[in-house]
Amino acid sequence: MGLKLIRRSNSQKSQHRWKIKVFAMMLFVFFFGTLVLMETQYNRIRMLALLSAPQVQNPKIAFLFIARNRLPLDIVWDAFFQGDKENKFSILVHSRPGFLLNKVTTRSAYFLNRQMNDSIQVDWGEATMIQAERILLQHALMDPLNERFVFLSDSCIPLYNFSYTYDYIMSTPNSFVDSFADTKEGRYNPKMDPIIPVQSWRKGSQWAVLNRKHADIVVKDEILFPMFQLHCKKKPLPEFWRDQYVPPDTSKIHNCIPDEHYVQTLLAHEGLEGEITRRTLTHTAWLILSSKERERKGWHPVTYKLADATPMLIQSIKDIDNINYETEHRREWCTNKEKPAPCFLFARKFTRPAALRLLNMSALGLYHEEISNV
Repeated sequence: MGLKLIRRSNSQKSQHRWKIKVFAMMLFVFFFGTLVLMETQYNRIRMLALLSAPQVQNPKIAFLFIARNRLPLDIVWDAFFQGDKENKFSILVHSRPGFLLNKVTTRSAYFLNRQMNDSIQVDWGEATMIQAERILLQHALMDPLNERFVFLSDSCIPLYNFSYTYDYIMSTPNSFVDSFADTKEGRYNPKMDPIIPVQSWRKGSQWAVLNRKHADIVVKDEILFPMFQLHCKKKPLPEFWRDQYVPPDTSKIHNCIPDEHYVQTLLAHEGLEGEITRRTLTHTAWLILSSKERERKGWHPVTYKLADATPMLIQSIKDIDNINYETEHRREWCTNKEKPAPCFLFARKFTRPAALRLLNMSALGLYHEEISNV
């Protein structure tokens, strides 16, 4: 009898221990499953949060090319744009009406289909040039990430790599606009007064870098632009005098080149000269002509050809650290981030052979991440 009781007791204890083990196992499975479920839910919520969170996008520079047809230096710019890995730029090109940038007309994927489909025929020295600039700005402003707008010709080359150029331009809220009082050449037409008073009349290079505020002002201007169309016209060259009336004293004919005055005068007229750095970032060398030659040919920039394209030429441009404005008795010392800096980021006019030679010689340093001489 006693033996049976002992056996029954041991059996009950064994069953009790088994029940505890089963309960413990079920409890473990429950907690483990709960942890797995919580981890899954956490990862799902985290993924949804990352997807729904606004992506940080870099402000961009819009490079605005004014070209006759194709861009002869597209391969040089292709090397320049390869230096950006963060989508910090956009490209827009104004060519003649109907011209397309496709695989036949450009070897750079960056320029494919970047032409303006509402382009106009542009004539040098006419208001159509500033109209083309306004078209480019209007399209570029459609991208809210574009914060700087750089005007470039089809003969411009970059002097530094993308990283240095981007940091230089974005380091200041100012626009870079070559602007000075025009007191010598008599290009101001009194018929512009009082809408454009002589006190607001400025001259400078058309190759400006505008911030978004100033670009918007240029596009929305409906007051100064019509005055330039009416009263700012280039002086006809002697071979065309027979086609129109010319007064006996040709020195009194106003010789006004709209693109050398418009943006500068508009910003001065709007009282915004305190918001610009009054120099261009594009280097241009001018032919030194006699007064008779200037009368015959007009002013023209130097065109650099194959024989001119040397590292020494590029270095001489990079070494320029100040600009002298004779009409204002002002010398502009070039700075960036409050430190002495090169004056120019771009240069013109370069032929295709000259630019390709510089690229092949690595004279432009477009493939290097660091600039050793600045």
